[in-house]
Amino acid sequence: MDTDSSEEDRSGSTVDNRRVQTYNPDIHVIVIQKAETGFGFNVRGQVSEGGQYRSINGQLFAPLQHVSAIVPGGAAEQAGMLKGDRILEVNGINVEGGTHKQVVDLIKASGDKLVLSVISVSPSEQDRIDSSCQSDENSTSPYDYSEKRSLPITVPTFQWVVKNEEKFVVYNIHMAGRHLCSRRYSEFEQLHRYLKAEFCDFCFPRLPSKWPFALREQQLDTRRRHLEQYLEKVCSVRVIAESDIIQAFLMESDVYEASCLDVDLRILLPDQSSVTLTVQKDSNCAQVYRSLQGRLSMNEECAKCFALYEMIDLNFDRKIGLSERPHALYIQNYSSAAVTCILLKRWLFNVTREIELCKKDQFVHKLFFWQAVNDVNNGHVCAEGKMHELKALQDVQRKEEYLNLVRSFPGYAAVSFPPCPSDWHGNSHAIVSVSFDCLTLQACNGNGSPNGEPVQFAWPDIVSCAVSDEGVFSFECGGSNCKSVQVKLYSQFINKSMEQLQNPLLSVTRKPTTQNVLSTNAKMHFIKLLGDKMENMAQQLEAVQKMAPILDSEPIRSAASMTSQANSLAANQRAIEMDIQE
Repeated sequence: MDTDSSEEDRSGSTVDNRRVQTYNPDIHVIVIQKAETGFGFNVRGQVSEGGQYRSINGQLFAPLQHVSAIVPGGAAEQAGMLKGDRILEVNGINVEGGTHKQVVDLIKASGDKLVLSVISVSPSEQDRIDSSCQSDENSTSPYDYSEKRSLPITVPTFQWVVKNEEKFVVYNIHMAGRHLCSRRYSEFEQLHRYLKAEFCDFCFPRLPSKWPFALREQQLDTRRRHLEQYLEKVCSVRVIAESDIIQAFLMESDVYEASCLDVDLRILLPDQSSVTLTVQKDSNCAQVYRSLQGRLSMNEECAKCFALYEMIDLNFDRKIGLSERPHALYIQNYSSAAVTCILLKRWLFNVTREIELCKKDQFVHKLFFWQAVNDVNNGHVCAEGKMHELKALQDVQRKEEYLNLVRSFPGYAAVSFPPCPSDWHGNSHAIVSVSFDCLTLQACNGNGSPNGEPVQFAWPDIVSCAVSDEGVFSFECGGSNCKSVQVKLYSQFINKSMEQLQNPLLSVTRKPTTQNVLSTNAKMHFIKLLGDKMENMAQQLEAVQKMAPILDSEPIRSAASMTSQANSLAANQRAIEMDIQE
């Protein structure tokens, strides 16, 4: 049962741990690369500018902001920063005598890389400096608690969790209605201790009292409300809410959360309604999509035509990989104005196939209709001169008429990517659009304004294409209908999406295995590979059959398996040969 044990043995390092590393008494530079938990340290110091000079390691300095806490294992600790380090420069800017706000603002403006000039002190020197500062008659609070803000943080529910045969209660913390993390009462106690040690002159609200016995549901709910009030008051002070202590507390914990907790995940449908699924927190995209498929009663044929996307901005949605965790994306975007960043959208680009499905399934028909309405309204489909006509047809009862009209417009059933650098047309930027028939390039400037007319490259004319880990997608066009051209596009979105687009762009029209967008040369190369593999399997099959009379039945099963694979390869080879002839 749940009890209020302190669990200090599991709490790790506390904020008042003393340094054990050898410190550098001279001014030195520390370079910190930002990690998931930020830079991993807190800054403390005066809130007013100027002040009396003091001796540090035999040198005189104006009052300096100092490192008051370091996240264990964080970016700052890995870079060699020590608690008590005095900060002289932030990214080359002198901050001697600077205020706490000035230094914090410079650190926040650093991006992902922070360069600090610091001077380290011994524990005894640190105590001497701190006591000198505290005894100063003009000393003030090292933090400015006057700046307030409203943070939409709540603790709406709690739930029981069983981990390693231990049963306990966790309290679910939400930000703007989305689940961030879940914490035990003992972790709230630990947070309270850390905050009081760091912000020692701040008057913190009291935590709900401990209780040595198991709590009833009503008592647990009362504790939940008090914990929510505690977080609301603490996070209303900007300097506390933005501290690494609070940020680390609100980060996801891998101790028990991922494998044990159920969370709510909201998914936006094409008709702008939403579905809330209850899934395990570590569920990947494939598992979440199967859950959504069951909720919407989608058959397998329909499910293959749609996929889950992440809303990047108003003009681009990124398809989520099957192994990605949608809930992690969901909570990362809690500050967005949209109700959710997870969308259900089409993942079928073959319009002929779409028409066939619409005739068989009214639910699919409605999904494609509402998807088309959204694409027109968001400008993804170019419907110049036809907007009034489309508005008149924008009714689910007239979905067939609407789709028949909009399917003829540029941009329908296509994926357009944000502007990206390219080597096309003299190292300009380009907007890439991919459809079932072609890849389209639109030259543009850095802010996406088009330059000239778009150029289409039909898939049969594209000789080769490649993706790299450096975020480069390249292709070569050398068909009979266009002159030879090589293009490189520098975009992680395109790079990752082209791998995902391979299957839907190879989707079926008449025969599932014969319709292909590869060039004839690529198909002939694939046939040769199949032939080589079949020849190799034939040699293995002959060897196995010769050994069969003197061995057990296992080679017979292996031979049967090889025969089945060879037949499948031969069928694929014949299908591609027929496609080339056509």
